[in-house]
Amino acid sequence: MGEFELIRHYFAAAACARAGGDVALGIGDDCALLTVPVGEQLTVSTDTLVAGVHFSDPCDPYLLGQRALAVSTSDLAGMGATPIGFTLALTIPSVDPDWLSEFARGLDTMAAGCDMRLIGGDTTRGPLSMTLTVFGRVPVGQALLRSGAQPGDLLCVGGALGDAAGALPVVLGEREASSVEAAALLRRYWSPQPQLALGQALRGKATAALDISDGLLADCSHIANASSVSLVVEQARVPLSDSLLRFAGAQRALQCGLAGGDDYVLAFTLPADAFPIMQAEGWPIHAIGHVAAGEGVRLVDAEGHFVDVSHQGYNHFTS
Repeated sequence: MGEFELIRHYFAAAACARAGGDVALGIGDDCALLTVPVGEQLTVSTDTLVAGVHFSDPCDPYLLGQRALAVSTSDLAGMGATPIGFTLALTIPSVDPDWLSEFARGLDTMAAGCDMRLIGGDTTRGPLSMTLTVFGRVPVGQALLRSGAQPGDLLCVGGALGDAAGALPVVLGEREASSVEAAALLRRYWSPQPQLALGQALRGKATAALDISDGLLADCSHIANASSVSLVVEQARVPLSDSLLRFAGAQRALQCGLAGGDDYVLAFTLPADAFPIMQAEGWPIHAIGHVAAGEGVRLVDAEGHFVDVSHQGYNHFTS
């Protein structure tokens, strides 16, 4: 099967490859055409996933397809963007019809849940990897940036942390996947749900935001640096799921929540008076600390004492 036949058979025929919405022209020409409404800006982000680095190989291609798109789409959520579509550059060692069919099905499943359309890409032969570029739109002046946090703001997250990191021993085959808790953690690892609606709800409210991919402490440092402030994290207030606590134990669960990575949950700073308003609107958000004058990220215990942290999160070149 040649490159173009492969694209037509497995990807161009997928439901997510249809034109519509802000996609005026999708797969089939040299470029896709996107229509961005007047008064909005285009948001663009790219992620590369490499076998053996970002995911185990071999793994379930259906789950990999879901994860690949979710990881990239989460960046749109972190900017408060409305999703439009994505491109896929897929490198595969050989043409395996069963693998491709399941990977495309997983991609299509996540695309449907995120209202994303496949608008183009490329395929080539080589070691397994994939690069996805996602596109969204946001009203001018309302994008959620990392650079607006102010002393006195609350530091918040959009849900429980650490589940994906807690699943790693199962993903790597170091622990059995037979328990209910392990199954719940695996769902969070392979099929994270980008918090697109929350990101859009934070427009005009959050002073800074991003999605947590490399670990809470590591990613909070990006907000601290960009905003020239210090973020104080209260470890007793970091939300951890019952599944993670039962599966990993309290100490390991906290480590996963603070520095594990792969959460794809939003972290953001919010004026104190906006927090109860968002809670009243039904958003399941958690205040886990505050913004202070200074620099960097500080972790404190229940008594307010600083906790030394030797490992803050994932780094592509040192982890």
